[in-house]
Order: sequence, then structure tokens, then C-alpha cells
Amino acid sequence: MELTDIIASLNALLEPQKYHDYAPNGLQVEGRHEVRRIVTGVTACLDLIEAAHERSADMILVHHGWFWKREDVRITGVRYKRIASLLAADMSLAAYHLPLDDHPELGNNVLLGRTLGFIADGRFGEDDLGWIGQPEEELPVRSLAERIRRHLDREPLLVGPANKRVKRVAWCTGAAQDMIEAAAEAGADCFISGEISERTTHLARELGIAYLACGHHATERLGIKALGEWLAREKGLEVEFVDIDNPA
Repeated sequence: MELTDIIASLNALLEPQKYHDYAPNGLQVEGRHEVRRIVTGVTACLDLIEAAHERSADMILVHHGWFWKREDVRITGVRYKRIASLLAADMSLAAYHLPLDDHPELGNNVLLGRTLGFIADGRFGEDDLGWIGQPEEELPVRSLAERIRRHLDREPLLVGPANKRVKRVAWCTGAAQDMIEAAAEAGADCFISGEISERTTHLARELGIAYLACGHHATERLGIKALGEWLAREKGLEVEFVDIDNPA
């Protein structure tokens, strides 16, 4: 399948033009035009590029790509090694950040909620990127943390009362810890995201809301894996998800 046709299909599905993002969405580095095999992963790190090359991939599709705002634009050091490796293999790189977080069927947030058994009934925060709803049944935060550990294969960091009953739960994957105040204002008993900052602990305690930091990587594996499966199903391409583990 032609590279341009794949990108056009992904753009039509994810509608990146709707988002004011921190990096360019869509095709970031152009490689060979005929694409038969795609490797997907969370982040376009050197390990993923090398894994894709070993699998004779024509294209890499990720959630975290390159060329972030306020990033040093000089092609040196780590950036040089990554770009040189990709260009030497003549592979393309495409990335979708906020559009993949937000997609109503394949997005990180909808899939995290579905995986953890939440019934979503609202959105909150800037651009409505946060999701809120209720668990299938009321449960203590401690039990919710254990459910997360089982489903995400990651021990979450819990801030706040472990025995607090969760009737309303809010979530936003990745580095959304600063949405905790908006989650509390929306009525959540517990807020789930990927990362935690020093200030998050104090905010959780003072707001009276439990916070579960479950790992940026762990909360954002679902969307890119689902997007690759969509390409395989709808376009007949060979797609493999490669998980370069990251404890953060």
C-alpha cells in the first residue's frame, strides 16, 4: 500500500487538524513509498527503530514521535543516532499524540476506561481531554489499585486514603497529573493518570481526592496497539506491536 494512502487514512480517522498539539501529527519522516509491514510502539526510541529494522518494517507508527515544541532542533547526540538509523533503513515514521489520546474508539483514554471497567458519562478539563464516570461497582481505592496492577502489569503509586470508596472516577493517560484539580471539581473521588509530580501529592491531600499514578508508558500502550490492529484489519497490512518497556 502506498505510504501517502496510509497517512491519508490515518488522518481521516484521527482528525489531527482539530488539536493544538505539542508535536506534529502524521508523517514525520518519509521513507520508501511502498508499505507492507508496519511496527507500532509507544515511543520512537532507538530500541524501537532497531526492532523495526530487524523485522524488515517499512514504517514505524508511534504515539510519541519527534520534533516536540521547545525541543533543541539540532541533530546531534541521541537525536542524530535515531534519525540516522531510521534514514539508513529507509523507513518512514508517523506519530499521533493528542488525536490518539482522544479518539472515541481507539484512543488511550477510552480503552483505559474500558479495560478497568469504568462507565464513562462525561468529559472535563482543557479541550475535554479528561474522562469521568463510575466503576461498574463501588469499591475502595486499594481494590482499584490492585485492578490496575493486574490489567496494566504495573504497580500504581497511590496518594491519598487507600480505603476511600470510589463512586466517581476520573482519568487521563500519560502526563496529565496537573488535571487533578479539574478532576476534583468534576466530582471525582479518585483520579488516574500516568505520572506524578512533587506538587501532585500535596494537591491530592488538600483536595481530598485519591490519586493513582500508573505509569506514562503503561497507560498509553493501548491506543497505539489498537491503531495498528485497525490498520491490519481495514487495510490488510502486516502490523506488529513492539513493547519497549518503560517503568516511567
